[in-house]
Amino acid sequence: MSGVMETLEARNRQAIDGQWSYMDFLSRLLEDETERRAQKQLSMRLRRSTLNTTKTIEGFDFQFNPNLNRQQILQLASCEYLRQHRNLLICGPSGVRKTHLAQALGQEAVRQGLDVLFVSVQKMLQHLNGGRADGSWERRLGNYLRPDLLILDDFGLKPIQKPGPEDLYDVINERYERGSILLTSNRAPNEWPDLFLDPLLASAELDRLLDRAEVIIIRGTSFRAQNRARLLEEAPMT
Repeated sequence: MSGVMETLEARNRQAIDGQWSYMDFLSRLLEDETERRAQKQLSMRLRRSTLNTTKTIEGFDFQFNPNLNRQQILQLASCEYLRQHRNLLICGPSGVRKTHLAQALGQEAVRQGLDVLFVSVQKMLQHLNGGRADGSWERRLGNYLRPDLLILDDFGLKPIQKPGPEDLYDVINERYERGSILLTSNRAPNEWPDLFLDPLLASAELDRLLDRAEVIIIRGTSFRAQNRARLLEEAPMT
């Protein structure tokens, strides 16, 4: 109980100075241990999630895009959609901070005790396909089924080559109504069927992915482009 050991001396001094009862003293020590364990578990969940911990709701700039519904985002941060096993789809052109928003919502889920995994679609499909060579495909698939929230970044950024569509279907199908997917894409949902090589497979995947899903469309110019233009304007002439 290292949490108790770390605070024992300080708590002992507080107990003497404050004339605590034995029960108060013991209660404070146990609270210290509980807090230490909670922080340790939070750190472990964040490490397993592979989230960028600098991407937070607090650090998200809502001012750059006034069309984004701040109240909707804050409601999503409550993670109710995760408890209902619903999906969340965030679409918009490059640079509008889709990934930042996805990672920030992922962190909110981690803080609420949920397991999260963040990965790009291409990296996941490459990892799954690699499992065919050494017989570890089933085990690798399990990595993407276990988390309460699977965040798939940059869907549609690159063409999906065989056997990618089949692997993606297996992930979506196995998670359907069991665990949530948060997906970011620079393509609108009506363009997604063209990303698959098999129309029937595309229909089955999208039916499951879009069922009861919440969709956020972010319009506007690139946040990075705005910053780049501002920096160029402010740069001194030489």
